[in-house]
Amino acid sequence: MQADVRQVADGIHLVHGSNTNWVILTEGDEITLVDTGYLGDREQLLASLEAVGGAPEAVAAVLITHAHNDHLGSAEYLRCTYGTPVYLHEAEVPHARREFLQQVTVGQVVRNSWRPGVLPWSVHTLRAGGMAHVPVAAPEPFPAAGPLDLPGRPVPVHTPGHTDGHAAFHLPDSGVLISGDALATGHATSRIQGPQLLPDMFHHERARAVASLDILAALDGELLLPGHGPVHRGPVREAALQAKERAL
Repeated sequence: MQADVRQVADGIHLVHGSNTNWVILTEGDEITLVDTGYLGDREQLLASLEAVGGAPEAVAAVLITHAHNDHLGSAEYLRCTYGTPVYLHEAEVPHARREFLQQVTVGQVVRNSWRPGVLPWSVHTLRAGGMAHVPVAAPEPFPAAGPLDLPGRPVPVHTPGHTDGHAAFHLPDSGVLISGDALATGHATSRIQGPQLLPDMFHHERARAVASLDILAALDGELLLPGHGPVHRGPVREAALQAKERAL
């Protein structure tokens, strides 16, 4: 299965993997990779780098929105094979090391199996490595506050709730928000289209996830690149507030 690579702005590509998105930011010969999909998405991940004229050796850093398996899948592979640093919010670093796990449990999935889309999503998750053990041996906290000295100059924005250390990435010069799972536009287990929170079972603390939508609503931007679902064009503020209204 080929990854769906879409250029959404100059030097910015949103990639739809098997069930999760990642983002490629390019600047000259260097790349910033935001998230890495499932373990089973690795072939698609490497192909997406090639599709934008890059290679894994060109990735200056991997930025992880949060340490769920569908976003962390190939982070350790890139770190071990190419020496690529893997950066997360400081509260998410131990999560990436798997000192604890803030992820939907088998029991929660079973209790929600009656909901439309949950069983097919579960089967896909198992096949894609969603239950694999994919810790990052040496994850690092973001090296500085404010814009990171990486292609795209992304600014980490702490948006807790989905996990304690979830971070979105704001590209103010481009008017882009990479929202991870703090703000989605679709999911295999959701019947809603457009800006939304993921279904409740996926959030470690749902109330904090709802509150983090106000953090995103304060950011300027006209282009939303979510961890799940298609690109959304329009004011980020309106998208975040629409998701909050749907969540309340």
